[in-house]
Amino acid sequence: MPERRPILGITMGDPAGVGPEIAAKALANKKVYEIARPIIVGDAGVMTRAAGLVGASFEIRAVTRPSESLFQYGVAEVLDLNNVNIEAFEYGKVSSMAGKAAFEAIEKVIALAMDGQIDASVTGPINKESLNQAGYSYAGHTEIFADYTKTKQYAMLLVEGDMRVVHVSTHVSLKRACELVTKERVLEVIQLADDACRRLGIAKPVIGVAGLNPHSGEGGLFGDEEEREIIPAVKSAVSLGIQAEGPVPADTLFSKVKGGQYHIAVAMYHDQGHIPVKVTGFVFNNQTRKWESVKGVNITLGLPIIRTSVDHGTAFDQAGKGTANEESLIHAIEYAVQLVS
Repeated sequence: MPERRPILGITMGDPAGVGPEIAAKALANKKVYEIARPIIVGDAGVMTRAAGLVGASFEIRAVTRPSESLFQYGVAEVLDLNNVNIEAFEYGKVSSMAGKAAFEAIEKVIALAMDGQIDASVTGPINKESLNQAGYSYAGHTEIFADYTKTKQYAMLLVEGDMRVVHVSTHVSLKRACELVTKERVLEVIQLADDACRRLGIAKPVIGVAGLNPHSGEGGLFGDEEEREIIPAVKSAVSLGIQAEGPVPADTLFSKVKGGQYHIAVAMYHDQGHIPVKVTGFVFNNQTRKWESVKGVNITLGLPIIRTSVDHGTAFDQAGKGTANEESLIHAIEYAVQLVS
């Protein structure tokens, strides 16, 4: 019988952050190998150190291509880019070396996916300051994947359980975010949201579209973007057979998503969409000063390849301690498997 477990290329993220540690913890989980054939893309030396930090007992095996991998539990394969000087790098520190290593892993995993050598990509957290120090002027993973795959219509989807949020804009100033709320872009994102829900197994998705302004503008009293751009976009989506409603005031929309009235929300800007997902999936214990739960998955919509990711940063304050939570990465792996199938 043909192998049904998809091959997943998992980038280790910024080597100075928690990415390598959560990757090591994920590969120590037998469940990952039951559903997928994982291969880490990054530096084998960094991954060997990360495995030691988290107490993983598996063997690190460096390979040069996915086809050399065994994909057996107990043997963690690393497509070794050999691009980190172990003696020079420090945990929790911004550096051009770390930024370059993280970017080269992203480049490689995109190339592997575009070439069909892997079935999907899963990305670890990166530090944007390190990327910029290394000479890469990107706002984040989403923009890198879009650029390298020559994708023009794309959007960020965040998922935690039944809380699904897709964004009209992400890493731009709030002023610029308001300017990006156009009929064309809102309609595009509604369509991407509809397609994403169907790919995730929701046959008839109902989409709630957020307003931009307080009370969705209150009939123009608090802004007219709803009247000029969002309402026409929703009407156009409905004319295409999409079950879209809105604009719904953002202060109630996400509670309605959580309660099941909508399968997904279209948020107008970064924080409007990120806050409800992270309030849902992240649990911080102030007594222990630790995250008890870090759940949430980032999926880039519109790409010709599959890309899922953790929905958190490099957590430099935790890096090198072996205590980082791998929940989000395991969920990203599960979503990648679901999207392949």
